Amino acid sequence: MSSYQPRLEKIWDRMAQEGISLVMFEDAESRRDATIRWLTGHPGDALLFLSVDRKTLLVPWDIILAKAYSRADSVVPYNDFDRTPVKAIRAAADRLSIPSGSKIEIPPATPYPVFLDYVAELSDFDIICHEKSTASFALDVRAVKDSEEISVIRHAADITNKIIDILEKKVRSGAIKTEADAAMLIELESRKRGCDGTGFETLAAGQDRSFGIHAFPAWTGAPFGGKGLSILDFGLRYGGYNSDVTVTFVRDPGPQQNKMITLVEKAAKLAADLAENGIRTRFLAAAVDDLFAKSKKRMVHGLGHGLGLDVHEYPFIRNRPDDGMVLEPGMVFTLEPGLYDPIHGGCRLENDFLMTADGCEMLTKSRIVWL
Repeated sequence: MSSYQPRLEKIWDRMAQEGISLVMFEDAESRRDATIRWLTGHPGDALLFLSVDRKTLLVPWDIILAKAYSRADSVVPYNDFDRTPVKAIRAAADRLSIPSGSKIEIPPATPYPVFLDYVAELSDFDIICHEKSTASFALDVRAVKDSEEISVIRHAADITNKIIDILEKKVRSGAIKTEADAAMLIELESRKRGCDGTGFETLAAGQDRSFGIHAFPAWTGAPFGGKGLSILDFGLRYGGYNSDVTVTFVRDPGPQQNKMITLVEKAAKLAADLAENGIRTRFLAAAVDDLFAKSKKRMVHGLGHGLGLDVHEYPFIRNRPDDGMVLEPGMVFTLEPGLYDPIHGGCRLENDFLMTADGCEMLTKSRIVWL
């Protein structure tokens, strides 16, 4: 991708406005942040330092991988700093000539005891760690995808649609008999088509386990596609970017199950029809909640979420007082109304959408599959 520089410029401009001389991003097992990949192309496990004079220093765990995939002014292996972030940030401040007394910002997810370690090590600097951080600003910017990101996401959606078609065909033919059959087919077919793999552990819940929002365990050897409702929630990761869909398979449903299916389909259509530029995400979620409430039903999760390098990112589409985002061109998001019952099972319909200047475009072709 050739879009790293414009993304970096937005971060540097924000640093200058806030008077911050050095920012650290961290992508590690304990604190993941895909922003490092968004800014450099490095696929994971690294520290990234940005100086206000527009320099980048990448400190990866795997130097060979970094040299193959990343773009940065300097790349220094993490081992050079004893694999210790506090030592790495001190070295970064020296290498990037950060003046004493300057503001240095560390990730907002930093635990307080670790924050104290940074303060002690960098006593000659003003260490900043707060929620309204550069890292949070980057998440906001990432919510609106550029043309290269959208191209990759479209390809991920196209592969997802092909696999949905294969799944339907094989469930109908009886080739898929169990949850494990469905989950393993998704893994194999995604890899064959050039995907990095699945974006998250596939959730395959047959008719006896579909009552949960997220099945536990994620999948088993239990039957799939039998009488009642079976749910298949999966996503693919292609070029680092994710899709996320849910297909419900229906066989010989009872009256209550039919009611759930009808309501979920109505909710999915309502949400897609209302999604337009400038609409508040909370308003969209509230409209679906109201639809369910009229039938004395309640959806126990949000209506949707953004998609990108993370499976769940901005914008979040939920009916909460603290959600004030609006949909705008370049945003990619899910709409996924669902209902669940301990006796009758669950039904969810989830698709991925792109907001364009002309309106909302559905990228995936998930559906209710009648067997």
